[in-house]
Amino acid sequence: MSVTRRSSRKSVNGKKAPATAVENLFFSRDESWMRFNQRVLEEAQDETNPLLERVKFLAITASNLDEFVEIRVAGFLQRIEDGYNLAQPPDEGGLTPQERLDGLMERIHRFVEAQYRCWNEQLLPAMQAEKIRVLRWSELGEKARAQALEFYDTEVDPLLTPVTIDPSHPFPRVLNKALCIGLLLRHKRRGLKGVTALGVVTVPRALPRLVPLVGEEGYCDFILLHELVESQLEKMFRGYEVLSRSAFRVTRNSNLYMQEEESRSVLESVRAELHNRRKGDAVRLEIESSATEEMVERLRVNFELDPSQVFRTDGPVNLSRLMNLYSEVKRPALKYPAFAPREFKLSAKSTDIFDELRKHDVMLHHPFDSYKTVEEFVEAGAQDPSVISMKQTLYRTSKDSPIFTALVEAGQSKEVTVVVELMARFDEDSNIRWARELEDAGVGVFHGIFGLKTHCKLALLVRRDLDGLVRRYAHLGTGNYNPVTARFYTDISLLTAKPEITNAVQKVFNYLTAETESDSYSPLLVAPLTLADRLVALIEREAAYAKAGKPAYIIAKMNGLIDRRTVEALYAASQAGVEIDLIIRGMCSLRPGVKGLSERIRVRSIVGRFLEHSRIFCFGNGGKEEVYGGSADWMPRNLVERCEVMFPVTQADLHKRLRDEILAAYLADNTKARILQPDGEYVRAPRVGEPFSAQDHLMRVAEGVEEKVSVAAR
Repeated sequence: MSVTRRSSRKSVNGKKAPATAVENLFFSRDESWMRFNQRVLEEAQDETNPLLERVKFLAITASNLDEFVEIRVAGFLQRIEDGYNLAQPPDEGGLTPQERLDGLMERIHRFVEAQYRCWNEQLLPAMQAEKIRVLRWSELGEKARAQALEFYDTEVDPLLTPVTIDPSHPFPRVLNKALCIGLLLRHKRRGLKGVTALGVVTVPRALPRLVPLVGEEGYCDFILLHELVESQLEKMFRGYEVLSRSAFRVTRNSNLYMQEEESRSVLESVRAELHNRRKGDAVRLEIESSATEEMVERLRVNFELDPSQVFRTDGPVNLSRLMNLYSEVKRPALKYPAFAPREFKLSAKSTDIFDELRKHDVMLHHPFDSYKTVEEFVEAGAQDPSVISMKQTLYRTSKDSPIFTALVEAGQSKEVTVVVELMARFDEDSNIRWARELEDAGVGVFHGIFGLKTHCKLALLVRRDLDGLVRRYAHLGTGNYNPVTARFYTDISLLTAKPEITNAVQKVFNYLTAETESDSYSPLLVAPLTLADRLVALIEREAAYAKAGKPAYIIAKMNGLIDRRTVEALYAASQAGVEIDLIIRGMCSLRPGVKGLSERIRVRSIVGRFLEHSRIFCFGNGGKEEVYGGSADWMPRNLVERCEVMFPVTQADLHKRLRDEILAAYLADNTKARILQPDGEYVRAPRVGEPFSAQDHLMRVAEGVEEKVSVAAR
């Protein structure tokens, strides 16, 4: 199905959409992303959330924006610099990249202003009311100053390198996102008296941005590290008069640009580009709003930035470092109540996890179900002498991960294969290090297929069981093998010994290590080989059932939806009579609720305590409902540029749990859900009946407080 572009009307599947209904068929992915970050900011503004959780949400918005600027904004600038500045087609907005960038920068400026209003007008006063203070140097008492100076002398001063810019000392290379202090200096020395110069001090990254202080009784006080450094600048720049000082930070282009034919290996290529990334072109300057015009202009010219790329901050430069407040302040009453995930228990007659999986599949919903079960599955593979082979994909893991340790241990005595994705954005450096350590342990390390990220979440154990038969056991997931993020990302894990699935997983590993394609990966859907076409076919199958008067519906939960072909298939399905509910945390280019185009499509986003990361897909299938989990969002990068796996959940009780416990809860949420409107804005879900939060409900289910089926009737 294609979209026919017309001057005044768009048409999908041969049917005209009303000319006045929409400006175009698709929302901009960048505007959609900004709206997602706005929803996160709303959680920081929401007074019903615990105070320190609100601070954490604000820090998350800043971290999100950093990545957006150094990837998406940098990408726009790169294309414009390379000469690609043609207008888009009308149904995509009709703007040139420069025009899109101008509009985006205006929106980012407004968003940054909203961030600092939240900090200054809401969070700071609320923290002060709770006796949590972030103080200026001038506000410190005698004891606090003495403590701060002792910390400065012992921990900070040895790491500082003050630089004065002159013909002998060029402007230092400022690292990406490094917090610095810029100074405007006037010489006191004879012969140079009255001459001004620029000074720069880089604030040490190795130290916390918030320094805890001895406060008054009952108070929890901090000073920002750069404030402490600023208090001692006169000592660093003797012979100069400090005319002005301002903290600033530069964000650089962090896209990786690699050329396959020039690469000796993927690992060496990524290593080289990581070095280059730290030196990428500047794309943003953040500087305190109190900075003088002369200071701002000198820095702007030095970093070759347009005025629109300069952001004045009415508060701490780099709000993401406020995350330290969350960890440093030990006030449980100001955080979400502690939650202990449900532990998996073997059935009464099962001797181990392998015995259990021979009887039935096991499904886990993290973080409501403990991630330790996944770790123990991999550890069992390493420790059980009957396991003769292990295969694993690693996209993002964590330091001291039990899974990583188990793979290293297994490499001593078993055939172990690990596919490490070196280009997992911002985790490349650690993944390179882990790849080296695995190789040193005797593990066969592969980096997938060049040009494709390995994003699927697969583990495969081959075991010679007590009956003498060799069987495969597999884990398939929607999230990374990372026990840290598994505590606050929602994800699905499927553990199975079903031959049809484990044999297909084996074929996927063969594809990743030898690039050998199989005639069929069924019942798995594998990107970039079969997933995109099969996904559209599943949507079109629902449309055919709707036209035939049979049950036809789609419920899909994912992180992002921007693939044009998939969106067009959903539009056509809506017009055919398919009822479609989409639960999309982040970007969504589909425009729902437009008469004649998408009136049967509803889109909701849930932002809450946990980061919604699970991908679950349900198709009515004419009354024979099918449910899948998977690693892929419905985005071009997932369907075309990555190796992804979507897997069926066929066991009746697990199928029912996905449909009636998990998806039903998210569709019933009237507390944390926002509904996407046809104009692109999100509004809070209407409150019908009692307040209901899906995440809170699922925690109560895990704790045994509520029954699993209580949502199904909603």
